[in-house]
Amino acid sequence: MSEAAVNVAPKRIVVAISGASGAFYGVRLLQMLRDMQGVQTHLTVSDAGWLNLQQELDMPRAQIEALADVLYPVRDVGAALASGSFQCDGMVIAPCSMRTLAAVAHGLSDNLITRAADVMLKERRRLILMVRETPLNLAHLRNMTSVTEMGGIIFPPVPAFYQKPQSIAEMVDHTVSRVVDLLGLAQSNSQRWAGLTPP
Repeated sequence: MSEAAVNVAPKRIVVAISGASGAFYGVRLLQMLRDMQGVQTHLTVSDAGWLNLQQELDMPRAQIEALADVLYPVRDVGAALASGSFQCDGMVIAPCSMRTLAAVAHGLSDNLITRAADVMLKERRRLILMVRETPLNLAHLRNMTSVTEMGGIIFPPVPAFYQKPQSIAEMVDHTVSRVVDLLGLAQSNSQRWAGLTPP
């Protein structure tokens, strides 16, 4: 291995899981990032996020924690993620509850998830919110607009059917692959639109 390769810093990605349905998205994102060379993941999960992970997935907490390189308690607002001096390349809240969206939109920074998101916005770094709610009321829409105006990306995990998915797992993989693209990370196994199939 060359000296240049040794000195390349890993891409740091913050993954946050909040208390909306769709915990599988956050876990699958961690799994995909873990399998990529040169990527380091930093995970924080809200209290409601842990409840949803327990409700929706048959995975022990320790198994989920082991997917990340570094784990932070959500109430540790003094953690490294809370400072703009912490160098990272992007953050994804997967899934993002409407409560977390509102806190980010209004700069509340009342836990490590919302503080880290605030840091991403103020430092002009990539922030992706996989918002999960339907139908949407006016407060939700206005909060999404506010985050978009500040530079964040609103990414509802809407399934695509043009690849003819055969399972929920395939739909989740397609959505999470799109998020990985938005993080600017190279991936080789993503299915991409190649145009209409000839009749």
